[in-house]
Order: sequence, then structure tokens, then C-alpha cells
Amino acid sequence: MSSLQCIGRRRGALALAGAVLLTLAAIEVLSDEPEIALLIGEPYEAMRQRSSASIDPAIPGHSWFNVPKSNARLRFADPQFGFVTPLARFFTVSFTDEKVRSVRMSPQIEPLLLDDTIKVVLDLQEQWRKAGWTPIKVDYFPSFADTPQWRAQLRDVNKGGKTYWHAGNQYQVVLIVNRFRDQNRPTEERYLITLALATPWTNP
Repeated sequence: MSSLQCIGRRRGALALAGAVLLTLAAIEVLSDEPEIALLIGEPYEAMRQRSSASIDPAIPGHSWFNVPKSNARLRFADPQFGFVTPLARFFTVSFTDEKVRSVRMSPQIEPLLLDDTIKVVLDLQEQWRKAGWTPIKVDYFPSFADTPQWRAQLRDVNKGGKTYWHAGNQYQVVLIVNRFRDQNRPTEERYLITLALATPWTNP
């Protein structure tokens, strides 16, 4: 084997090792992110025990909501229909009779630029597709896509976008995107994403 071949193989091995280390580091960072891991309808305390983010206990005999005490991502822990969001600053978990009733959140920690907004919503939709969720009411609320038409609609402060998805007859999610005036960046186009998750509240 020539010296050039040896150098080439060593470089290839180093590149592979570097890629593996970067992947492991990314997994470790993701796993270290505070998360609320829940199932709709489960005992609220089970959610608290499973989650790495701190959240107050439910109030017995009440219908109300709590907010995680730090930024946190949602990990919907259903074995078939599960998905994971980015870190969120606005995040509420509602409960009734000490059971998880619904989630309402913005899967972001600040208003996003349009490219980043589209990346988040497309990633969520792809997770849902792979897990067996189905878009509903598509004649009125089509799924988000990275097209000139969708970009123009989202830039319109009077329109924005909305899409509904069902997981069989067990769960429903709605994803909403709107222009948002960020007082910290008044000259930039920023966007707010809203996600709501519960048992189905509309027909397919």
C-alpha cells in the first residue's frame, strides 16, 4: 500500500470518527434539554414524574393549567403517534380531575424568521406523517409547504396559516402561523407558531 493510500485511509477514519462524535454530542444535547413528556388523558402526576422539566402539581377538583418553570420541549409520549417539538417558552398543560387534558404552546423561544418558521412546521408535519397522523379539512386548511404561495400568505398579516391533523380517533393537533411584531426587532419579519394538542374536538 502506498503512503498516499495510507494517508487517505487515515483521513477517512478520522472524518468518520469526527462525524460519530458530533452525532453523539447532538444526541446528548437533545437529551439534556428540559422536556415535558406526556400523554393526553393520563394522570397528571405520571406526566410530572416522566418529565425532566419542573412543573407544578395539578389542583385536585379543578380544571386549570400549569406552565413549566423553564423553557422546555414537548415530547408526546404515545408509542405510535409520538413526536417532539423544539424548545418552547410559552407552554401550558391543562388538566381536569388531575388528568392531562390538553397542551397549548409555541414551539420556539423567540419570534422566528420566515425560513426558520417554515423549517419548524415542516419538521413537525413530517414527524406526524411518519407516525401515522393524517391532515384533515385540507380543502380549507391545507398542510404547510415551502412554496412561493405559502410564503406570500404567511407574510400577509391578515392571513397567516393553519392546518389540522388527526391521529386516528385518539388525538387532534392544530398548527397555526402568524406574522408577529417583535418589539425587539421592529424592522424584521418575525413569526409566531401556535400548537394545540388534545382529544379530537372537530370532525375530519
